[in-house]
Amino acid sequence: MTPSLWYIVAVFAIIFAITLALRAVPFLILKPLRESRIVRALSVWMPVGILAILAGATFRSTIVEHAGYLVPALIAAAVTVAAHLLGGRRTLLSVGLGTVTFVVLVNLPIF
Repeated sequence: MTPSLWYIVAVFAIIFAITLALRAVPFLILKPLRESRIVRALSVWMPVGILAILAGATFRSTIVEHAGYLVPALIAAAVTVAAHLLGGRRTLLSVGLGTVTFVVLVNLPIF
C-alpha cells in the first residue's frame, strides 16, 4: 500500500524543519559566544591539537606497519610544520604538502 500524498508532504515538511533547525541553531548559539575568551582560545588551539592527534595516530600506525617509513614520516612532519608556520597557518595547505611529501618519499627507491 502506498502512502497518501499528504503523508509524504508531512514527512518532507518534518525533514525540512529538522534540517533547517540543525543548520541554523549553531549559528544562533555562536553569535553571543564570539566575544568569549574561551571560544577565541579554542579557535587558536583546536587546529593544532587536532593536527597533533592526527600526526601521532599516523606515526604510530605507519611505523608499526612499516618501520622503514620512519625517516619519510619525520621528513613529511617537518615539511608539514614548516608549511603551517610559513604558509600563514593554513591547515589544508600544510597537511596537503606533508601528505604529498610522504607519498613521494615512500615511493622513492631509496626507502
